Amino acid sequence: MKALIQRVRHARVCVDEKEVGAIDQGMLVLLGVERNDTPLLLEKVAERLLNYRLFADEEGRMNASLRDIDGGLLLVSQFTLAADTRKGLRPGFSTAASPADAQLLYNALLDTLRERHPTVEAGRFGADMQIELLNDGPVTFLLEFQ
Repeated sequence: MKALIQRVRHARVCVDEKEVGAIDQGMLVLLGVERNDTPLLLEKVAERLLNYRLFADEEGRMNASLRDIDGGLLLVSQFTLAADTRKGLRPGFSTAASPADAQLLYNALLDTLRERHPTVEAGRFGADMQIELLNDGPVTFLLEFQ
């Protein structure tokens, strides 16, 4: 499982020109589910996302988590993150989970995050989505879970 996280001032996701999720200050998470991912990863992913220190503390250091700032989290499925890009000029998707498996894990992670944090929004799995964001910093990290 891969999570591309971005510290944002605000972000929103639209489907068919209708907003389906939006946050103010917080974290945009683009989630790629890989073929060998299991529900056992979900606890680890949720806790790392909620506690990852990418926000400034009182001294301006990246030392505060999403929980510390009470920020929003916008979770968006993005199967292209699971692509194999090691060679050639076209990505391969044999490393990505099947859509059915990926949707189960995405929904389970979304439920887990919503149980643990007050402001969690989401895109629509499998939809053609448009994402607007103001990246703060810019600050972007790729987290990989096994």
